[in-house]
Amino acid sequence: MNEPARHDQDPAFRNPALSPAERVDDLLGRLTLDEKIGLLHQYQAPVERLGLRGFRTGTEALHGLAWHGPATVFPQAVGLASTWNPDLVRQVGEATGDEVMAFHHKDPQSVGRNVWAPVVNPLRDPRWGRNEEGYSEDPWLTGVMGTAYASGLRGGQAVLKTAPTLKHFLGYNNETDRCVTSSVLPPRVLHEYELKAFRPALEAGAAVAVMPSYNLVNGRPAHLSPLIAGHLREWAPDDILVVSDAYAPGNLAGLQGYHKDLPEAYAHAIKAGLDSFTQDDADTAATLGHVRAALDRGLLTEADIDAAARHALSIRVRLGEFDPATPYDDITHDVVNSPEHRRLAREAARQSITLLKNDGLLPLAAPRTVAVIGPLADALFEDWYSGTLPYQVTALAGLAERCETVYCEGVDRVALRTEGGYVGASADPAGGPLYVGSERSCFDVFDWGGGAYAFRSCANGRHVSAGEDGVLSNDQPGPNGWEVRQTFRIEERPRGVVLRNISSGRYVTVAGGVVRTTDDPDAASVLALEPVESGAARAAEAAARADVAIVVLGDHPLVNGRETEDRATLALPERQEALLKAVHAANPATVLVVSSGYPFAVTWAQEHLPAIVWSAHGGQEYGNALAEVLLGDEDPGGRLTQTWYRSAADLPDLLDYDVIACDATYLYYRGRPLYPFGHGLSYTRFAYSGLELSSADLAEGGTLTVRVTVTNAGEREGEEVVQFYTHQRRSRVKQPLRQLRGFVKVRLAPGESRTVSVDVPVGDLAFWDVTRGRFVVEDAAHTVQVGASSGDIRLCAPFRVRGERIPPRDLTSGPLDAADHDEYDGVVLCDAALDSGDAVRSTGPGAWIAFKDCDFGGDFGGDSGGDSSGASDGGFGDQGPSACLLAVSSDEGGVVTLRLDDPLIGEVAGAVSVPPTASRHDFVEVSTPLAGAAGVRDLYVVYESEGVTVSALGFCP
Repeated sequence: MNEPARHDQDPAFRNPALSPAERVDDLLGRLTLDEKIGLLHQYQAPVERLGLRGFRTGTEALHGLAWHGPATVFPQAVGLASTWNPDLVRQVGEATGDEVMAFHHKDPQSVGRNVWAPVVNPLRDPRWGRNEEGYSEDPWLTGVMGTAYASGLRGGQAVLKTAPTLKHFLGYNNETDRCVTSSVLPPRVLHEYELKAFRPALEAGAAVAVMPSYNLVNGRPAHLSPLIAGHLREWAPDDILVVSDAYAPGNLAGLQGYHKDLPEAYAHAIKAGLDSFTQDDADTAATLGHVRAALDRGLLTEADIDAAARHALSIRVRLGEFDPATPYDDITHDVVNSPEHRRLAREAARQSITLLKNDGLLPLAAPRTVAVIGPLADALFEDWYSGTLPYQVTALAGLAERCETVYCEGVDRVALRTEGGYVGASADPAGGPLYVGSERSCFDVFDWGGGAYAFRSCANGRHVSAGEDGVLSNDQPGPNGWEVRQTFRIEERPRGVVLRNISSGRYVTVAGGVVRTTDDPDAASVLALEPVESGAARAAEAAARADVAIVVLGDHPLVNGRETEDRATLALPERQEALLKAVHAANPATVLVVSSGYPFAVTWAQEHLPAIVWSAHGGQEYGNALAEVLLGDEDPGGRLTQTWYRSAADLPDLLDYDVIACDATYLYYRGRPLYPFGHGLSYTRFAYSGLELSSADLAEGGTLTVRVTVTNAGEREGEEVVQFYTHQRRSRVKQPLRQLRGFVKVRLAPGESRTVSVDVPVGDLAFWDVTRGRFVVEDAAHTVQVGASSGDIRLCAPFRVRGERIPPRDLTSGPLDAADHDEYDGVVLCDAALDSGDAVRSTGPGAWIAFKDCDFGGDFGGDSGGDSSGASDGGFGDQGPSACLLAVSSDEGGVVTLRLDDPLIGEVAGAVSVPPTASRHDFVEVSTPLAGAAGVRDLYVVYESEGVTVSALGFCP
């Protein structure tokens, strides 16, 4: 609780009648320089002389409070978004915020009120290990859900309940080498896709903090991004706090090698906008020492420290820390896992459940016996950012409450035989070291995909784990922890197999009768995996005795697709798919229930099974919600928020962030997905009619209202998510095939009709114009598409927007930034300088960038790829520009050729030799006379050499 109100002599920073800015000014003015430096770490130092307590940033609250003991666990974030119900997501955020406050009141120093949620990285690639943490591949929908959750977390009062933090800024969708890879974001991708997901929550004041990501963006560490000051702070109505990701600051002079030492790196970070260093856990000495060293070396000024300290103090003032009381003081531990929160968890789980296929088997019609099968049938898993489950309602438990069930886990049971005998395990409930003996001991084998297997001892039901000393013991409840030591790879050898612990990379061997790990692959013990029982055979027997089989498969959130580990494939784990096929062969009335934090390519199931259901890991009430849906008490309310592809072969390279050029996500993908974005079935049918537009002709600044009538044409009550898309039919640039503009979730009784509408501001139709560096609404024809998913469009209507016509590039208005090209091949965007600016570097000879529709002036009489109709002076008179100046750098030198209209056979307009330069940031100007450049032409900058960088092109009369 806060300090009680004092007399009139209280300092201004404790006066809630003053504005936050006035209070921060007062408090900042009372602090010494060293006290202000003490605020720049995750563990902010107390200032006892002013009555300031210590303050800790970073309480995890992604889908419920995490890491502090039992608390309500809601569905994973991707599951919450699958409800397509922002108000429900807001309620979940509100409940989570209440539980954060309850724990904070019990332990203010351990449970801080700066919460690190939500994650608003668009789910560009389903192989991303942290897919479960995000909301959608659509940036607008991501922004809607992120704003909803953050709004609930912050509370509805002027005083913040918690201080939500958007993660992870920017261009972060790969775990593979995440600290050293650079996400290449061309200007359109940056502005239309990546930034679009972060802006809404900041602009609405729902989120008040941001965490940069581990990776680099266009060659510059995200923690040093000029976009922090240039965009994030401009969007927010108040100060925002920028907190680093854990141990990321050290990478700036470490793994990333961007600066020569940490004082230099930390100075750059603070100047770029970083306010709080999450480094070295609670040990602040080294970090703050580097900041002081930067001050001593003149790399920072006290004004730089003041700016960062102001942001930290602003959050604390707005949290009401210095008020005599806050609206949240009465929140007690009674709210944690309260009946109200349990009901909310159940409703969120129910609305997230998505029906992918149904040939009429669902809902189940009063089955006498249900076989509940699979490794996830009687298990609920916590992910890294989950809270501790206060109780568990599994699929089996939920169904067993409603009907007679037969359960089979469906995993294979084996014995591990070595040359000296069998690997044995202790029957002690606490487990013990594995050993080798003559008596056969059994282990259940779990296949989690990606070559990751876990072994559970039948002796005591505990999983085998490799200890820090390398000894294997059966002492763990399952895969767990940051370093998951309970998974192994099975590698073939001529006389059997060897096991390799995934976490350590070490091989399993037997030494002196003890089973342990070794670095030497030649010392690995060759094992025979002797079958004891076939999980698929047992499951088939159970399925054959039941009216219907429910097979629950999916992922373990800590294995093969998690933070630090991307997936290589979209396929179901091999043994899980074999289990499914065996069950279906025994009982065609088989329902596949997928529980996972990411999409699977369930192509065989789609072709052969009568029904498929998906949800993310659904939290403590998952089983009850699933039973309600499968048995028909409730309609499946979920819809997919990302495309489910048929194969990983349908995806671009994991590190290719240019969703436009590589046709990624539903916005640009031209193939036939397994399930399209927005897909999800109901138990009833819906008819669409009466599509109306408020106008078929709109001007800039206007708003299009789209109305449609939806009718429940079936015989039972159901939910539909009415989705509104638009498509721009003609454009200077490549446009999305369709783009979500709004949606309405409705619940209708049989025969009931309802007219729903969405408003689409014309400004939302804008795209980023690289020729002028701003958003533009183009003069063009558009189509409204309304339907049940991006692949199930029911009604369309045309409209026109009276916008701008993008003129040819004006070469007289200033240099062309190389990064503002229209098309490219064989290049990457990189940093033009340490602090700001992008450049373009070739990755091989023959690379090129294209600038379309360049106005060179004069009169061009031939054919070209641009608009060559009529004469133009382009500001250069009749002759056009006489020369082109290029800002270039290169380690070894090279050649750049300028061609017109084609990068291979186009007319050569000029060429330059690029000299070796001192560093990649040491740009020099080289020039070439221009020949034949007149009229409106396409200009290609062709890199004849690898490793040449161009930052800008200028043109001389």
